[in-house]
Amino acid sequence: MKAIRKATLNDIPLIRKMAEEVFPETYKDIITKEQSAYMMNMMYSEESLRRQMTEEGHTYLLLSVDDDVAGYVSVQPIEDDLYELQKIYVLPHFHGQHLGRTLFDAAVSLVKSWHPAPCRIFLHVNRYNKAKGFYEHLGMRVTKQGDYDIGNSYFMNDYIMEKNI
Repeated sequence: MKAIRKATLNDIPLIRKMAEEVFPETYKDIITKEQSAYMMNMMYSEESLRRQMTEEGHTYLLLSVDDDVAGYVSVQPIEDDLYELQKIYVLPHFHGQHLGRTLFDAAVSLVKSWHPAPCRIFLHVNRYNKAKGFYEHLGMRVTKQGDYDIGNSYFMNDYIMEKNI
């Protein structure tokens, strides 16, 4: 049975633990180990996660399957009618179960609960990440691309994908 719940500050260690498993695996063929470690600290340190949740408006949703945590998604309001899907990851041993779709749909439902009128959701996806096809399957389209400086002389080479919801 699948269940989704809103994360609390008490879930920060759990989110970090999941990220330690899924993030390096996702990017192992795309970025260096050094960049991956830098990004893990930048995005998933306890301090960063706390700031995201308390100051930056990120809402994390956690997905469980039969009481085992399986993945997470994070959404951040940007403007009145614009929302960013910051993170969406399914743990590797749960791949192939359509849980990415479950998380995406939960994120869209969350946004619609905040903003029932038509609005947009967007995300960054690395140009070399096979997830681009997944997002296209969900109706997202590439609206631009760029090389984004994330600090420490590292860049993310991303597509920006968007969907009207």
